[in-house]
Formats: sequence, structure tokens, C-alpha cells
Amino acid sequence: MKSVSSAQVNTAVQIGPHCVGYRQPALIVAEAGVNHDGSVSTALELVDAAVAAGADAVKFQMFRAEELTTATARVASYQQTGGIATQRELLERLELSDADFARLAAHCRQRDIGFLATPFSVPDVDRLVKLGVPAIKIASGDLTNAPLQRRAVLTGLPLILSTGASTAEEIVTAVERLRIWGAGTRTILLHCISGYPAPVEAANLRAICTLQRVTGVPCGFSDHTRSTDIAAWAVAAGACLLEKHFTLDRARPGPDHAMSLTPDELKLYVKQARAADAALGTGDLGMTDIEAEVRAVARKSVVAARPIPAGTALTGDMLTVKRPGGGIGPEWLETLSGRLATVDIAADTVLTWDMVR
Repeated sequence: MKSVSSAQVNTAVQIGPHCVGYRQPALIVAEAGVNHDGSVSTALELVDAAVAAGADAVKFQMFRAEELTTATARVASYQQTGGIATQRELLERLELSDADFARLAAHCRQRDIGFLATPFSVPDVDRLVKLGVPAIKIASGDLTNAPLQRRAVLTGLPLILSTGASTAEEIVTAVERLRIWGAGTRTILLHCISGYPAPVEAANLRAICTLQRVTGVPCGFSDHTRSTDIAAWAVAAGACLLEKHFTLDRARPGPDHAMSLTPDELKLYVKQARAADAALGTGDLGMTDIEAEVRAVARKSVVAARPIPAGTALTGDMLTVKRPGGGIGPEWLETLSGRLATVDIAADTVLTWDMVR
């Protein structure tokens, strides 16, 4: 599997007011998905819960069941609820209308939280553009869906692409395709384990850095675990964006509720991610302001081992090294030999450069 040169690496993508990428705070997307169960009022409550949790954006899923699936496509095991056997039957119950999405987008603007939705068809992309989304999120299942991606590219918006259940070659091919189409500098990949829920031990967070190194685009984490601690781990592993499912009630019968966080858990998840961002800092080397006092008391200086009269040529036995710092540093000890004391220096005195010549 080939990797990109450092010259090709794109370090940041602008999504609305957020700069997403290397050394930037992780963008946290609260994934409401279809946990509204087809009710726009519940969807509005999910927006409010995402705001209360401190998320940067809330994301839904936009589809028309008839456009998305054949009449006989079977549901996955985690989607088997209420005796539903086909995807179309399941998804028909989870659709929201264009008017519903317009209400959601307006409510997000009012609550000052980003509005996102995953489109599953070319017409869905066009619907989202009309709603003013700041980016287009492509689901893992569409990583090889070139027609959908092509339409998303033509919007000129940033692209967020999940990689769940994909081979390494499929991922590299998808990124190269987007780069050829001119969207390489506005693409973000999300490492993703397509398990519902995914065990924490299967998260493979080291893949986040691997994705960035191999593809040259910023990488985040689409999280399907039930963990809240993993938010901090993912940020520490290099995730520039976190996407996490949440629900108002995990006991509801819809397909995604059981693997979603509650509102309180989402709030903790956001808190953990923010704390990790703060702990990681800038990555710059050098002393920080809070270290100044400790530096002063813990560092050492050249000190007179005995009284040294003015005019005396210094020798090694006249000098020693002791705390505190602030005087002539111990790295200069050997070079002081032969220099003359310009003043009388009492024993145990920290030497400064104005005392010698």
C-alpha cells in the first residue's frame, strides 16, 4: 500500500467556523442519525441534547427508502427490531421530509450548532446543499460509490468520508479519486469499525495515524463503541474529528438506540475529548510559564567553594555547583578557570558574570 510524500499532506480542512486538522481541537459531531424514529419533534429534542452536551455539530441521515434499497434487501442482525425483515420497511419508518429537515437546519442555526446529514443518493446531496450544510458526510457503505462522491465533490463543500468495513486498497483508491477530482485538500477520513456496537478492544485507534500517513489527509474517528473514555484515547491517537451516536433513550426499539450514548454520556464524552485536547497542547518544545519557578529553584549555578579575594585567578578548587539557578550556569564551570575575580566573593556565593572577567 503506497503512502504520500510530506509535500502532499493536507493538515487542515475548514468546516464552517471550525479548522479541522493537525494541532486543532477535535470537531465533535453528535450523531443523531435515525434515533428520532421518524419524528421531527424527537429530532429537535436531539439537537437540543447535542447543544447541552457541548457538541460542535449534530448529524442526521437523509434518505428516501425507495431510492436507497430494493424491496427485498434484508436487514442486518443489529437492525432486526419489531419483526421487520427488509431494509425498505425499516427505513420507511425512519424517513424525515424535506420540510422536517428544513426545520432541523433552522433550529440548529438558532441554537448555534452545526447541522450535518449523511446523504445516501445524488438527490439527497442536492437537498442538503439547499439547506446550507457546511460539509458532506459520506457513509462507510458508500466509500466505493463514485457517482455519489462525484456529486458531493461538485458541491465544493468539504467531504467527510468514513472507512468502516473497507480494505486498505479501497480507502487509498477513494482518496486518490477525490484528489484527482480536485477535492483532496478538503477531504477528511474517519477511521471506523462497522460493528454495532463495536467492542472497545476492536477500535484499533492506531489506524488513525496510519490513515493520515498513507493518505495524506486529516483523519478522525467514527465511534461505534459504547465507551465514553474512548473520546480521550481517540484524540490522543490523533483524531481531528469525533463522530458519536447518541439517543434520548437507549431502550427505544429503533436500530441504533442500543449502541448509542445517552445525553449525559454524550456530555461526558465531549468533556473527555476536550480534556484530552487540552492535555495534548501545542506540541511545541520549550519551557512553559508555569515551569519558571521550579526552574529557578531546581537549576544550579557556579558557587564559590571558599572566599575569593578580588583580583584572584580562579581555579577549579575554588568553585562548586549548587542550587539555586540564576547565576553562571554549571556548563561554564571549566571555562571559568583562569578568569579574575573583579570583587571580593564570599564563600557560598552564587557567581554572576559581573564578578569575573
